[in-house]
Parts: sequence; structure tokens; C-alpha cells
Amino acid sequence: LQVEESAVSLWNWTVTKHTGAVISDEQRAKLRVVACRLICLCEGSDPPEGTIRRQILMSMKTGKGWIDIGKAGLADGFLENAMNSIEKLYAKLQKGSKGETDIQVHRADVEKSLFKVLSYQAESAIAQGDFQKAVMCVQRCKDMLMKLPKETCYLSILCYNFGVETYERKRYEQSSFWLSQSYDIGKMDMKYSVGKEMQAKVLRLLATTYFEWDCSLYLDKALKAISLANQENLHPAGFFLKVKILLKSGASDEDINSALAEFTHLEMSLDFCLNTAKLLLEHGRESVGFDFLKSVPERFESSPDLGKITLLHIEFLLQNKRELLAKQKIEEVIIGHYTGKQLLPEALNQLHIILWDRAAKHYEEKSYSEALHWYNYSVSFYTPGQIDQNLAKLQRNMASCYLHLKQVDKAKEAVKQAERCDPNSIFTKFSVYKIAVLENDTDKAMEAVIEMGKLAEKPSEHEDKLRVDKNTGSNLLSLAAQIALENDQQIVAIKALEYLSEHLQDCRQLFTSLKCLVRLMLSKIMAENAEKRWVSLKSHFLMVDMLFKLSHKKLAESFTEEKFTGDMRILEAHWFRKVAWNLAVQFKDSPEKMRDFFVLSFKLSQFCPSDKAVLIAQKTCLLMAAAVDLEMGRQQVTPSEQTELFSQALQHLQTCKEIWKVLKLTGDFAKDPTDTLLLLYEFEARSKLNDPTLHNLMESVWEQPQIEIKTLEIIASLAMEPPARYPVLCKKALKSALNLHRKQAVIDAVKFSKCLHSLINISLPTGLTDLDTCVLQEVWDYFEDALSVVSSTDAYPEMEILWLMTRAWNTGIFQYTVGKYKEAEQWCGLGMRFLNHLGSLKKTYE
Repeated sequence: LQVEESAVSLWNWTVTKHTGAVISDEQRAKLRVVACRLICLCEGSDPPEGTIRRQILMSMKTGKGWIDIGKAGLADGFLENAMNSIEKLYAKLQKGSKGETDIQVHRADVEKSLFKVLSYQAESAIAQGDFQKAVMCVQRCKDMLMKLPKETCYLSILCYNFGVETYERKRYEQSSFWLSQSYDIGKMDMKYSVGKEMQAKVLRLLATTYFEWDCSLYLDKALKAISLANQENLHPAGFFLKVKILLKSGASDEDINSALAEFTHLEMSLDFCLNTAKLLLEHGRESVGFDFLKSVPERFESSPDLGKITLLHIEFLLQNKRELLAKQKIEEVIIGHYTGKQLLPEALNQLHIILWDRAAKHYEEKSYSEALHWYNYSVSFYTPGQIDQNLAKLQRNMASCYLHLKQVDKAKEAVKQAERCDPNSIFTKFSVYKIAVLENDTDKAMEAVIEMGKLAEKPSEHEDKLRVDKNTGSNLLSLAAQIALENDQQIVAIKALEYLSEHLQDCRQLFTSLKCLVRLMLSKIMAENAEKRWVSLKSHFLMVDMLFKLSHKKLAESFTEEKFTGDMRILEAHWFRKVAWNLAVQFKDSPEKMRDFFVLSFKLSQFCPSDKAVLIAQKTCLLMAAAVDLEMGRQQVTPSEQTELFSQALQHLQTCKEIWKVLKLTGDFAKDPTDTLLLLYEFEARSKLNDPTLHNLMESVWEQPQIEIKTLEIIASLAMEPPARYPVLCKKALKSALNLHRKQAVIDAVKFSKCLHSLINISLPTGLTDLDTCVLQEVWDYFEDALSVVSSTDAYPEMEILWLMTRAWNTGIFQYTVGKYKEAEQWCGLGMRFLNHLGSLKKTYE
């Protein structure tokens, strides 16, 4: 008994807190759960009627509470408990009944609770997407309406709500079912019906559902539903929907006119009529639409909003490219403005917007004279001497048109008018700046830029619709630099850029501006033909170089700015490094500039995460920079300049080697030539710097098992390329290359001959007679190698055979001159052995 009393007390306390904000809806639901479970504990084997009734009520309310807070899954158990308790109650009541009359009374009593539980179960099923269960529950409720006619309205609205919910989820088939059920139930008992207005509302939504589901398939059903709705209750929404469906179905103008006629006596607002006209015109029904629009003023003769009709008329004339008729209408409005038929302020503002939009369209199409024509219509509504910020904007726009038309004097006059109306506007200062640049008035241009910068930092509080934010200021300053560039005034452009970088603390705005300038400048350069493009690029180098150096400087400084996140920094660094790379490629005819941009691209990439793509880019930038330094060092420059260039190349190579070590850990680079390039570039730089560590470098090279013949031959060539002179290294490289040639499955006679030629040349200098016996023996072996290859192939170049023959013969002659007759005979004989392998030249030398 105490548990039951506690449960009831808790339940009642929860109910009393329903209206206040003491506990939340979810807390209230949880308290009901506790009370409900407590009451169930008191059930016993044969609970009294009162306890069962409390269980039914509390289980129903608890389930409904969970549904209402969107946790329908938690409601099912309580509703099932309620259903079980109803069965117990019915059994108990039947057991105590004294006759048929009592049984009927008890059944009616129980059915009311059963109806409620079933309706709640339907709600829960809908919330959980269980359509079939919901249908079953509602059907049982529907079957009970004969005995519970007063519930007709409730069930009809419940089905309507289901229809709304499923419609919003775009489950059109389910929605159409529920709405049809709602309408049918609403007709079952007129005494307890929802009323004609509600029935019409249900049918309108049903028509909308069919319309949106598949208008082509369910057109007839949509039309039938909306016709029924309009029969139940005429409403503007029903009228509008019917017109909409007819238009979608492609009905004739006659059918649409008939539909419009049905509603002539219906009271509708002006806005509703205008929306209907707009709907007709948007669907290309000009005849019907304009006729309907012409009929509207008669219905609203006393309305001060009649200007809206004129505006709509003008809008659709313009949309249908009937500009001449639109102009006539506008001119009528202008005449009316000065003859006591002014538009309301809101309508006048809307007309200004239409005029400006049309002017802007012509401006974009570069029809500047036509744009001025439309701006002049707007000016017509202002009185002379009027001060208005919109008028200032209007004058600035007109000034832009005049500038495009080369009418500078008219542009200056328009800007003066803008200054009179709004002198403290950044846009006005920008207009002043544009004219100053065009007139080459540097002082005035710089004065305007400074004013723009101040206004960008402290946006005017009086700018109204043209409220300036920091982005606007930075964009205008960037545009100022661009205009100066377009007019070949780099000094003004650089000054504008300097001011921009100094005064804009927001890195995001600054980088937006810098990127904008880079794009605009490059597009100007690329617009030149191929011959002039290089000249233009060189002439703008100062500006380009400054932009990228400034971007690098600001990226380095950006670490202290909280609003400029790491992701933003990475994004900007990627953009600038890629453009710097492309510029480096463009400067292929200017090695120094090419090198500088590759180095700059590398520096910018250091602000990016070291992923594989970035590491490859960094490696390539440094390799290219080193290659350019080496190439420049090979040119005829002073020794000190050579030393600087080769040392610089070495620095790039050392950094590149570190990056390459990391990069090789990220994948398979077996076919990548980077190791070879690093070796060759480093060898060249160190050899030409006479670096004492060169021999240490080469020791590691001789130990490499996979070194290529071509690499050894290039090393040999570089070892003797001035100012380098390393004959021992050259000879060693060539000997290694020759050994590799011999190891080939099929010897390439041409390549072998060239390598051997170089090795003999370095080993047996021309003109020397006093040669060491060991040297002669070594060279003799090379000639024997050559004879071996010459004897085994016809591919050995004849001129190389001739050269070998001549060198051997001349070596014999040199020996003869110093009295070494035996050696002379051997070498001359060696030369004669090559004679037999000559082709067409054999007779000449025989």
C-alpha cells in the first residue's frame, strides 16, 4: 500500500511540474517511468480495479511522453503494458457483470482506453518508420469509430499529421495514404467532423503530394484532389495550387483562364495576385499572365501599393527581352514621380534595384553607353543637390562607364558628385585613384591609396549598404596595384603593395591580395604574343620578385597570428611555391632569374608538410638551382664569380642530399636518376673549386657496383674541364668505363671506340717522346684491346681505326727519332696491323 501511495504521489508531483520550467521533458518522462514501475510492483495476483485503471493511465501517459520527446522506441513497452492491463480490466469487469447491459457499458468503457493506446502505438510506429504497424493500428481505431463517433475528429487529424510527417520526409506514397485516410475519416460522421476548412487543407496537401511525387503520373489525382478541396472550401492557396498543377500539366490558356475565373469573387491580397501573375509569366504564359496583371489594378484601386504591379510588369518585360516596352513603362513612372504619382519608398527602392541590375548587365556585356542610359533613369528620381550614399554609388558606377568610353572629363565630374555625396567612402577614393593613374598624376594616386588604406583599417560607420570590411579594403588596394600595372606604372603599383603589406595585419586578406596581384600580372604577361611575352616578363621582374619575396616574408611572420591557422599557411605556401616553379620555367632564357625562382619555390615549400609530393618538388628545385649555378659557372666569368657560383651549387646539393635521404624512405626510386645527378653535380663543383675532399668523394664512387658507363665517362670529361684538371681521376674513370664496356654481352663498338680514344689520349699525350716503359706497355694493351674488338665486328668506326693506326705509327716514329729502333719497329708494326681493317681508305695508306 505504501509503495502504491508513493507511486501516486510521485506521479502527481510530476504532473504539477508540467507547466513550470522546474524539470525538463526528458526528466519528466523518466520520473513517470519510475512511478509506472512502482505501481506495477503493487499488482499482485488479483489487483483491484482501481490499481489496474491507474496502471493503464500511467503506462499510456508514460509511453506518450517518450513519443513526444522523440524517443518512440522507449514507448513501445509501456504501451504494450497498457494493452495487457486493458485486457485484465475487461476480464475483471466481465466477471463482475450482472447482465448484458453491464457488459456493454464495460466494453464501451474499455474501448475508449483501447482506442487511445492504439493511436499512441500508431504514432510510435510512424516515428520509427514502421508503416505497416501504423496502418494496422489506425485501421483498428477506424473500426471502433462506429462506437466512438466523438473520436472521428481526433483520428482524422492524427492521420493528417502522419501525412504531414511522411510528406516532409518525401515518402509520398505513404503521405498520400494517410491524407486519403484523413479525408475519408473526416466524412464518416458529419456531426463530429473536422469541418470543411480542415478537409480542404487535407486535400490541398494531398494534391501537393501527388504533384511533387510524380506530376506526369498522378496529374489526374492531383487535379481531382485540388478540385475537391476547392469545393469544400475556397481558399487562395487552393486557387494557386490548381493554377500551378494546370501549368505543369501543359493545360491550354483557355483552361487556365477558366480556373482563374472560378476565383474572381474570392478575396485575395495584392501580393497573392502578384504571385499568381508571376507564376503565369514564369511559365511562359505571357498572354494570360499580362491579362491577369492588367485586371489586378481594378481590384485594388484604393491601394497605395499599386506600384508593385508596375514593377512586376517592368520586370517581366525585361525578362522577356522587351526592353523598349520596359523603357516606356519606366519613363511613365518617372513622369508620374514629378506629377504627384510617386511610388512608395519600398517600391521606389525596388525600381532602383531593377535599373541598377539592368545597367550592371550591360556593363558586363561592355555596352557602357547602354549602361549609362539605365543609370540615368535612376538619377532621374533624385533631386538636384540631394545628398545620398546610393547616389554616390550611382555616380561612381557612371564614372566607371565614362572611363571605359574614354570620356575622362565626364568621369571626373561624376566622381566630384560622388565626393560631394560621400567623401569618406573607400569606393569614392578608389574612383579618384583610377582617374589619377590614368592621368599619370602619381602624387594624387598615392594620396588616394593612403586614404584608402586608412578607410580600410577603420571602416566608416555611415557606409550603410556599402559597409566596408577589411576584405573589401584589401581587395581595392590590390586592384589599385593592378590598375597601376596595367598602365605601366610599376612604382605606383609597388608603393600600393608596400602600403598593403604594412597596414593589413590580417594574413588571410594580405595573401588574398597578393594572389590576386600575381594572377592579374601573369595574365597580362601571358596575353602578349610569344615574342613580346619574354620582354614583358623581364620588364615586370621587379614586381614579380617583390611579390614572392613578400609572400615568403609574411608566411614566416604568420606563425604569430592566431587567426591564420596552420592549414591556411600550408594552403597559401602551396599556391605560391607552385606559381614560383612555373615562373622559374618561364625564365628559361634567363638562368639567374630561373635559379632565383627555383630557390624561392623551395623556400616556400618549407612551410608545407613534408609529404612525398613536396619532398620531390624540393629535391627538383634544388637540383635545378644547382644545375643553373654550374651552367653559369661554366660561362666566361671572373674566377671569384666562378667560386661563388660553384660554392652556391654545393650548398644546394648538400641540402638536396638530405632531402633525398628522407625521400628514398617513402618508396621505390630504383629508376630515379637523382643519385647520378647529385654525384655528377657535386663532382663538377668540387673539382672546379679544387676541393681537397674530391678524392674522398671518388673513393665511394669506385666502390659502387651499379655505376653506369655514361656516368664514368661524364666524370672523366668533367675532371679535365677547366678550371678543373685531374688527369689521374679522368684516367681512372675511363679505365672503369672501358672495363664495363668489355663486360657487355655484345660490345657497342661505337661507344667502346670513343671511350678507348679518350683513354689513349689522356694516357699518351701527343708530341711526347720520352715516355715511361710502363706507360707505353699500358697503352700498348689498349691498342691490343682495340684490335681484338675491331677483329670481331664490322661496326667499329673506320675513322677510329684510322686514328688508332696513325697514333700507333706516329708513336713508332717518335721512338725511331730517339734511337729506340726495336720499340719503333714494334709500334709501326702495330699500326700496320690496323691497316688491314681499313675499308676504302686502305689503298690510300698502304
